[in-house]
This record gives sequence, C-alpha cells and structure tokens, in this order.
Amino acid sequence: MRTSSISTAAVAVALGASALVAAAPAQAASTHSASWTRSCAVDLTPGHVFCNALHVTNTTEHVHAMGITPNATPSGFGPSDLHSAYNLPANGGAGQTVAIVDAYNDPNAAADLAVYRSQYGLPACTTASGCLKIVGQNGGSTLPSSNSGWAGEISLDLDMVSAIAPNAHIILVEAKTASMTNLGTAVNTAVKLGATEVSNSYGGSESSADTGYDSTYFNHPGVPITVSSGDSGYGVEYPAASPNVTAVGGTSLSKASNTRGWSESVWSTSSTEGAGSGCSAYEPKPTWQTDSGCAQRTVADVSAVADPATGVAVYQTYGGSGWAVYGGTSVAAPLVAGVYADAGSHSAAVPAADAYAHSSALNDVTTGATASCSPSYLCTAGTGYDGPTGLGTPNGLTAFTG
Repeated sequence: MRTSSISTAAVAVALGASALVAAAPAQAASTHSASWTRSCAVDLTPGHVFCNALHVTNTTEHVHAMGITPNATPSGFGPSDLHSAYNLPANGGAGQTVAIVDAYNDPNAAADLAVYRSQYGLPACTTASGCLKIVGQNGGSTLPSSNSGWAGEISLDLDMVSAIAPNAHIILVEAKTASMTNLGTAVNTAVKLGATEVSNSYGGSESSADTGYDSTYFNHPGVPITVSSGDSGYGVEYPAASPNVTAVGGTSLSKASNTRGWSESVWSTSSTEGAGSGCSAYEPKPTWQTDSGCAQRTVADVSAVADPATGVAVYQTYGGSGWAVYGGTSVAAPLVAGVYADAGSHSAAVPAADAYAHSSALNDVTTGATASCSPSYLCTAGTGYDGPTGLGTPNGLTAFTG
C-alpha cells in the first residue's frame, strides 16, 4: 500500500523541477494520524493537471473513534459538523446551480450521491428530477471513459456541495481527459449551462501558458470559480494561481471547548504534504489582493478543512467499497463553492474580492506552517492574511456575498 509519504515523493521532486521552491521540514504537522493515497495519478506534463483528493486508507482516523468502516456507518465529518464548524445554514443553496468540473466519468456518480444524501437526511437530487445533470465537456450526453481515481474526486465533490448547499442544483461536467484545455472547456460549458458557482479540485505546474488560459477559460465575471490550492505544501499550482478564481487552501479541523466549538490550524503533514501556497511565477496580482511580500498573484484566498486525518465522509463505489474518508484541498474547493451558493449573491467581477472586503467575517487561522520560506507568511499562519489559509475559513456568509 502506498502511504502518504511514499505517494508524494515523486510529486515533491517534480514540483521542485517546475520552479516551486523547495521547502524546509514542516514546522507544524497535523496532530492526528492517518495514511492515505492520492486518488489521481500525478501528471506534471505542461498543460496537464491531476486531482487533489486524498483517500484515507487506514483505520487510525480520529474524527470518530470507530474509524473507517466501509459499507457501514460513515466516519469523517458530515454535513451537520461542517455547518457547525463554519456557521452555515442547514438548508442553503436554493435557486443556485453549482457546477463540478472533473476529468473522466464516474458511472456510479448519481447512485452514490443518492446514498450520501439519504444517509444524512438531505433532499434527493436526481437526474430524473432535473436537480442533477451529468454531461460531457461540451454539454452533450456522451460521457468520457470511466476512471476509478477521478471517480473518488467526483464522489467527494458531489458530496461536499450536497453537504453545504443541499437545496442547490448540481451540474457535473466531465472532461475527456485531465488536460487544461479539456477541463477549461468544461468550465465554459458549466457557465453556459447556467452554473452560478463552479468548483475545480485539480491543479498542475504553472507555465507561461496560464495567462492565456485565464482569458479563455476562467473569464466569467460574477461567477465564483473555486480552485483547490494543492496538496504538496509550499508551491503554487494552476489554475489556483489564476487571478480570476478563488484559490482555496486547507486546514486541520478539530472540535474544541472554545466558544466556536472548533479549532483550526494550517494543514501540514510534512514539507511535501499540506496546503498549497506561494507566490505565482507568471500571474499578475489582482487589485483586490494587497499582501506586500509577493508582487504577483498570491495563493490562497480562503480555506477550509483539508487534512485527511480530520477528513470528511464520502460514499464511493466505483473504485471504492462504500463509505470512506477523504481529505486534500479537493475537500475545501467544493465546500467553499457550496458556501458561495448559500450566499447566492455575487456582484463582484471576481467574487474572491468579496472576501478581501469582508475579511473580519472569516475565521482567522493563526497557527501552523507547511515549511520555512521567505517571506514567512507565504507558508506560515499568522494574524491576518497568510498563504496556506488565505484570509481564513468561512464564518457565515458575509465574506462570500457580493
């Protein structure tokens, strides 16, 4: 079994070769214990991406004492936990349509989603009712080939949007391959089909082509487009680096005896595993982003739970055996897309700007680090903005409302 430390070794080397700065040993790792594998094969070919879903593989899972029990009562955080942690309504999303963009096909997507929603008492969302739509990258009924790794990502995305915005409609747009051109085409299709929010839980190495992708695929004024920041610690992925999107970093989330009832720190397991962050090599800095230690676009903007050891419950049967626990910033991106759907009003051309205008309405994450870097805020949490967690995590809807 490939555990987390083995499965990401090649990623760290390859990302280093892709101009991501090598990180020193992590200053603050998760206090929980879990082993996991990456759901998707890593592909650092220019113009290609891979998903950021991490599938927990052991039973030393400290979210619930019973551990991971496939085909039985789910472990991992469920909707009520996430509503509590992030001060969200239990019945949000009405009138909104959240699109999920992924590569390849999950033939069990609709059936698995039905099990998840039934387990947690969420309203049904089916293709028959029109609540759920599954299309290919150009919007047609012909779907790409099935892929068990990306199926885990798809199940995770569908379940997180359902947990956070249970009354929203969902469009799953499946790209032919994990190339930026195919996934970008799927983003355009999602908006064309009426998506009011779009979630993307994938990333790859930055390149000089990225600014062209920005205008071709991610220029959708008024539509929140969330993107996971990556799971390899300090270093920037695209499309999280696009100034047209909301880049979503990751935290370790635990129940606590404080007023909030929860505590969060930077998600970091080692110098090569944790929330992606940093200063883009190619992307210009958006006007609404004001940190002074990076002249270019800084990642991330906001964050949410991503630590596999404090992971979320997911139901997956294609490439899985039922109930499982997932982590990675692939949890955080659809979660935040669901928060935007709960908010339901997006007047800013790039809705990420709303968070910067209302940063006090977020949970500021002030502890933890992924590495040692300069300037330190790019990889170390502190009061106010930092790279791994951005401005913080959702605390109600104010920071996501235009």
